Amino acid sequence: MNAAFQKLCAKLTAAGVPDARFDAAELYRLATGRDPRLDDGPSAAEAARLSALAERRAAREPLQYILGEWDFMDFTLKVGPGVLCPRADSEIVCESALALLQGREQPVVYDLCAGTGCLGLGIARHSPGALVTCVEKSPEAWHYLTANTAQTGVRTVQADVFTYYKTLPAEGADLIISNPPYLTGAEMRALMPETAQEPAMALDGGTDGLDFYRLLTEKYRDAVRPGGWLVLEIGYAQGPAVLALGAACGWVNTSCRKDYGGNDRAVLLQKPEKSC
Repeated sequence: MNAAFQKLCAKLTAAGVPDARFDAAELYRLATGRDPRLDDGPSAAEAARLSALAERRAAREPLQYILGEWDFMDFTLKVGPGVLCPRADSEIVCESALALLQGREQPVVYDLCAGTGCLGLGIARHSPGALVTCVEKSPEAWHYLTANTAQTGVRTVQADVFTYYKTLPAEGADLIISNPPYLTGAEMRALMPETAQEPAMALDGGTDGLDFYRLLTEKYRDAVRPGGWLVLEIGYAQGPAVLALGAACGWVNTSCRKDYGGNDRAVLLQKPEKSC
């Protein structure tokens, strides 16, 4: 292990960076194009670049922003300031939706509060024929959404989800999926340094964190066809509250799925089939 890499690990550790060794290796590869475990050390130009990258990460800028891209499921997304970084926890949300779509030909799917488009793109890649629309309000996030969805067949709409439901045809969607802002006011005041640099618009769910769930369970019900689904990412402690909101709005077959860390992460709500 070369001295430059060891110094980088020590710097990030001292700055309180979680998993500093992993981040140091990623930054080393970005600066040099080589694996630090197999490298004798950077050139002078590479060392200067590595030093600049180290300063950014030590200041707790998200690693994803520094790299400019991040993997989700089996594909890579462009990311940067102004858009929420895709999380591995969200993969179970996408996988849950895909399981519900099995056997359906050309299902109509809306990804609301789409951000990078990770959920919508995951569905488009793994549900052949799915007609996916990603909806995002933020101009900053829109830049990344359109870059990530270019030439994928996924449709993009720049709109506010608090009014977008008014434009949707009744019972036209097979599935609506969303990772909405869900942090509470108290959680917004206690963010990790990295998360604090992500857009508040993508994080702040109101005083109790449920503002968007009230909207989605009530206002988007008419847009879903009978037997269709609403799939929502939630905070680890929000399962009971979001399930209750769904039940109060007439959704049935409600359930909650855990992520790979064992935390509640995805709420599944079905619109009742029409009675005969």
